[in-house]
Amino acid sequence: MRLLILIFCSIFFSFSQEKNIYFSDHYKVKSPYIPNELFFCDEKVPIENQDILERFDKEIIVNTYYHSKAILILKRSNKYFPIIEKYLEEYEIPNDFKYLAIAESALENATSPVGAKGFWQFMPKTGKAYGLEINDLIDERYNLEKSTEAACKYLKKLYNQFGSWTLAAAAYNMGPYALEKQIKKQKVENYYDLKLNNETSRYVFRIIGYKLIDKNPKLYGFNLTKKDLYPPIKTYSIEIKESIENLADYAISIDQNYKIIKYLNPWILKNKIEVKESNYTIKLPLAKGLKIK
Repeated sequence: MRLLILIFCSIFFSFSQEKNIYFSDHYKVKSPYIPNELFFCDEKVPIENQDILERFDKEIIVNTYYHSKAILILKRSNKYFPIIEKYLEEYEIPNDFKYLAIAESALENATSPVGAKGFWQFMPKTGKAYGLEINDLIDERYNLEKSTEAACKYLKKLYNQFGSWTLAAAAYNMGPYALEKQIKKQKVENYYDLKLNNETSRYVFRIIGYKLIDKNPKLYGFNLTKKDLYPPIKTYSIEIKESIENLADYAISIDQNYKIIKYLNPWILKNKIEVKESNYTIKLPLAKGLKIK
């Protein structure tokens, strides 16, 4: 019995040593690279300050080593960034704000515990204020084009109010009234000088972290090929001028698929569309069944 125990211990020790050698040679965890200078929308991030450097360091570490989420974001960005960038350019919003959509929703039609929805996480009141239709049948917070346009209008208003894109991003997260209150209370007008709630304090750093990883994914350990990325979907649009009582029947009538129509038009909440004051435009796939060619 004693001999068996000695043999087992010897084998286990040998295996442990081999395992340790393997991990030391092939699996190396490092602190992610941080450039000497950081900018958000051409506004300098004062990382020469210890507290600012540590706050950013936390976000770049979290984003670099949250592998599953980071890989999905990199895959999705190839599919959705071209749409978002078009509206940012049209409304003269800095391109860095496409990473705000990542911070808000990870580029998917998410729903928050408090009821914010879509890529840009609009609450119903704010969404309606910027032209989005939100009711039991339609929720345009799930319409990427319309919600991105609404976000651009909102961001432009916030920039005009606060005079800084960094503060505009902070206000997008915590609300302009709450940010204005903290600015008056603390008597400073720079995001990096303000003591804010935990989420907003991390918010801009999280956005910049996503930006660095997206700009140079291999530097942060993400070795994705072009084939790994989700391609943009080629679609065409048709105008709906009359109400559709049964979307499944309608899909069959135009030789389409109900699931695909709902996938491309997630803003249609039910199995019907009611045309009242204005028409709707729906997207349909150029390739049957969304096949990749």
